[in-house]
This record gives sequence, C-alpha cells and structure tokens, in this order.
Amino acid sequence: MTTYSKVKQTLIDLKSAQSTMEHYAKITQDEKSRKIFERSARKLEPTLERLNKRIQRMEFEEPQYKGS
Repeated sequence: MTTYSKVKQTLIDLKSAQSTMEHYAKITQDEKSRKIFERSARKLEPTLERLNKRIQRMEFEEPQYKGS
C-alpha cells in the first residue's frame, strides 16, 4: 500500500467516523452526549481539511495518483 493510498484511506475512515458521530448526535436523547458527539465531529474538521490538502499536493506532485 502506497503512502498516497494510506492517506486517502485515513481520510475516508475519518469522514466515516465524523458521519457516525453526527448521526449519534441526532438520535441521542441525552443532551450531554449530543453535545459531546457534535463537538467531536467538529473537531475532526481541521484534520479532514489538512488531509484533503495533503492529497491534493500529492496528486499535483505525482499526477498518476489523480483520480485514484
């Protein structure tokens, strides 16, 4: 597995985790838990943005990765 594919898979996994937390925030009855899920999902946003930028840079530097 290449570094590119590992970074891309990490991005996919983190987006999935974020989506799960957002879902739990919507369905939980406990206010404290809802806030924790919402905050946790938001905290992933900067990391997701950095990974997206890293993937774009990798695709620019190695055009064969573009569209993979």
